Amino acid sequence: MIEDRVVRILEDIVGKDNVTTAKTDLITHSYDATQQKFLPEVVVHAENTEQVAKVVRRANEEKIPVLPRGAGSGFTGGTLPVEGGIVLVLTKMDKIIDIDTDNLTAVVEPGVVTANFQKAVEKVGLFYPPDPASQAYSTLGGNLAENAGGPRCVKYGVTKDYILGLEVVTPQGDIIKTGGQTMKNVVGYDLTRLFVGAEGTLGIITKIIFKLLPKPAAKKTMLVQFETIDGAAQSVSEIIRGKIIPTTLEFMDATTIDCVRKATGIDIPEACKAVLIIEVDGDPDVLEDQASRILKIIEPLGIVGTRVANTPEESEDIWKVRRSVSASLRKVNPNKFNEDIVVPRSKVPDMIRALEGISQRHGVPIVNFGHAGDGNIHVNVMVDLKIEGMDKKAHDAIEELFQAAVDLGGSLSGEHGIGIAKAPYLGMELDQAAIAYMQTIKKALDPNGILNPGKIFLEKQPNEVVGH
Repeated sequence: MIEDRVVRILEDIVGKDNVTTAKTDLITHSYDATQQKFLPEVVVHAENTEQVAKVVRRANEEKIPVLPRGAGSGFTGGTLPVEGGIVLVLTKMDKIIDIDTDNLTAVVEPGVVTANFQKAVEKVGLFYPPDPASQAYSTLGGNLAENAGGPRCVKYGVTKDYILGLEVVTPQGDIIKTGGQTMKNVVGYDLTRLFVGAEGTLGIITKIIFKLLPKPAAKKTMLVQFETIDGAAQSVSEIIRGKIIPTTLEFMDATTIDCVRKATGIDIPEACKAVLIIEVDGDPDVLEDQASRILKIIEPLGIVGTRVANTPEESEDIWKVRRSVSASLRKVNPNKFNEDIVVPRSKVPDMIRALEGISQRHGVPIVNFGHAGDGNIHVNVMVDLKIEGMDKKAHDAIEELFQAAVDLGGSLSGEHGIGIAKAPYLGMELDQAAIAYMQTIKKALDPNGILNPGKIFLEKQPNEVVGH
């Protein structure tokens, strides 16, 4: 238990209004999108880097766990206080400090909401491509912690590809700077990349220097319906082989399409067993040619129907099909385990067939959609946890689907991270020497193990899980 004297010290650092031990506040900071719950002992809101450093320094001296937290929207338990301690909330650090239109860079604090940042840079003709589904509420600090992606990754890459430098508070409470505002920088080790994707286990990010791009002048959206998932997957390979890199290549499998049919009024023919949403962006004069070439390339691959948007409103109607998926899943079963495996894009049909077999063997519906352009499949194991034995069936299916992804040359996670949810399966993908090497880095940088303990590496089972 954190002693009252420590709580008083925290109040002196950040102000009494920014520290709470009230049960309601502890509960609201005890869970994330996994719906697992672990109560922290105190919630602290920091307003600047110096406060973060002082809190961490004191926590390290007292050997108290510290968990940096943004919106708490993660899917793998990355911000869960599995060992109690201090939840350090960074949402008040939400300033866009600078947008440099000459050098195409921006400096921001970690509490800035992703969509707000995108809107701010687009107002001055610039573009920040990473677009996770949670962009309307997730924070940039959380995006960096998980190395978030999104539909536009096939063309533009993921979060780490846009980070030039960071300000980071170390586990000892020191403030360090990595990288800088230049496009080239090879001075010393690349610490910037080390912290991105580390899930807050090595340091707490307090400022971010982003690389930006010029905003594309226009975009064109198409929805293509296929007879088979093989035709959709082959279309992705053929489009890219044709030297066209679309902005997005989103797919929905037959099970997902059935969910959309049942839950919405969207008309999708029964013959359609897979959907691709294809979007290209760039110069308006080029887009028409690219769209025509794409449709010609995929024409022989079993197309049931095609919709091409000619206005922003028509483009929005197409994206409504994709956005209707999450809501429609609840028609299958009330509880969802959302995984984000990745396979080489040519292996997507093999993975879908493997998932169909896993669904049949374990008696649980599995609904799949995601980013076909980079092979990132969002696998949704749908169950009713009120039914006895259903929890075990779901976890058995998840273990098998992770192994199937790895066997196809893929990965356990494309953008959700490891946290606690995927920690038991880390050894499927990484050999023990690689895991030990990572643990050595963690131990060297955080010898007292105070920063986000219990994540990524399964050293011991969490013991206060409530719910799923």
